[in-house]
Amino acid sequence: MADLGLSADIVAILIGLAVGGLIYALSYPFVSGEILAAKRVASVSEARAKKSGNSRSVADIAAQRKKQVAESLKDMESRAKSTQKVSLRTKLERAGLDTEPRTFWIMSLATGAFLGLFTFISVTGPSGPLASLAVALVGTFGLPHWFLNKLITRRQKKFQQELANAIDVVVRGVKSGLPLNECLQIIARESPEPIAGEFRYVVEQMRVGIPLSEALDRLIVRMPLAEVKFLAIVIGIQQQAGGNLSEALGNLSSVLRDRFRMEMKVKALAAEAKASAMVLGCLPPAVVTMTYISSPDYIMPLFTTTAGNLILAGSLSWMTCGILMMRKMINFKF
Repeated sequence: MADLGLSADIVAILIGLAVGGLIYALSYPFVSGEILAAKRVASVSEARAKKSGNSRSVADIAAQRKKQVAESLKDMESRAKSTQKVSLRTKLERAGLDTEPRTFWIMSLATGAFLGLFTFISVTGPSGPLASLAVALVGTFGLPHWFLNKLITRRQKKFQQELANAIDVVVRGVKSGLPLNECLQIIARESPEPIAGEFRYVVEQMRVGIPLSEALDRLIVRMPLAEVKFLAIVIGIQQQAGGNLSEALGNLSSVLRDRFRMEMKVKALAAEAKASAMVLGCLPPAVVTMTYISSPDYIMPLFTTTAGNLILAGSLSWMTCGILMMRKMINFKF
């Protein structure tokens, strides 16, 4: 009986230990804090996943915008290459001249005929007809186109100087709640020429149903400047992908002002070199002219003898090479 009682006590103790161990095993995670730690780890992992997802979405948006900018640049480059040959009518529009190509050619022929006739009357001797023909060709095909290119360059410089102010007008109008079309109309009314004329043409195209992107592409044809291309790219991307137009145009305005400031700084630094190149280029013809006026018999062998003609040809060749070299050294692209 004693053995049976002892064995029953041992069995009871073992059963109690087993039950206690089971209760301890079930309650251990709650007591030790493992569940809380697992919950914290899960929350941290979820937050990191959300953060990485947001960063990936921001990166995707940035990559998409870069892709749109690259596609816009490629599209504009392809259009520029396809329309690389500029017609005379386009050149007249770029110069701001309300003249037909026929009128331009008539004026060019009249200028060439007048200069050729004047040279034929002034120059005597056997070289008179040849000199008059050369002057007539230069007066017909060279001088009018040179003058036209000068007008185009001067007009483009004025447009470039005033474009940043025009963009600031758009920025202030957009911030005050005006639509983009109304801001362009304000530029067309209140800005100086040639900004007003070019944007007036853009507004008139939009009134007849032409999209803004196409109107800006036509503006690039009339004003083939990098700044106008930047403006068209910014507005085109904003129309496609959305975003803060006033901020983008404000940044563009500051970039344009920095570019203009850099251009003026480069011109100031290169002014001395340009003056020296002009003096060196004009010195030989000036010396020849003064020598011919003071003592023509001394310099006439250069024009009347074979050896003198060879010396003149070699001198002109070396002078041309020197002028082209100096021009290459003092002209900067930025």
